[in-house]
Amino acid sequence: PGMATGGCGDVLTGVLLALLAQGYEAETATRLGAYVHGLAGDVARSKCGVMGMTAGDVVACLPEAWSSL
Repeated sequence: PGMATGGCGDVLTGVLLALLAQGYEAETATRLGAYVHGLAGDVARSKCGVMGMTAGDVVACLPEAWSSL
């Protein structure tokens, strides 16, 4: 529910497009992007709480999500 806020879908779109721009196949980009987006949401939830997180928090947590892979 924390990611059901305005802008979280835009964050996912940005992650997917970044992966496609790097040359990932569409299916791989979709799977990897959705996973990392959700992982960043989990990190944001642990830092901000489920009710207080925003799309900006998810963006801020993307580096930590990527480095955990």
